Amino acid sequence: MLRLAADEDFDGDIVRGLRRRLPGLDLARVQDAGLSGAPDPDVLEWAARQGRVLLTHDFDTLIGEAWTRVRTGLAMPGVVAVRQGMGTGRAIHELELFAAASTEGEWEGQVLFVS
Repeated sequence: MLRLAADEDFDGDIVRGLRRRLPGLDLARVQDAGLSGAPDPDVLEWAARQGRVLLTHDFDTLIGEAWTRVRTGLAMPGVVAVRQGMGTGRAIHELELFAAASTEGEWEGQVLFVS
């Protein structure tokens, strides 16, 4: 199953719901990795080293940094940008399907928008 990471501002209710629905899901939170307050490039570097697709609500800066990594040839295992304000249940359902149906490496260099 896909390895995921949630950035620092990602909705904790969604993280908890995903973990309940997919008990075997490998989902790490940025703050648990000691990266609280880290700039986006550092978070993306950590996710790349860990081989984790990054979940975010940050449509403003993180996505631009992800594309910069792709343009410069750096590893970027993928970003899933979930619209803030999307219902928690719907977001959990969409991400559950995404995680279950995706394979490792499938989202390399891509950004998926869930809205």
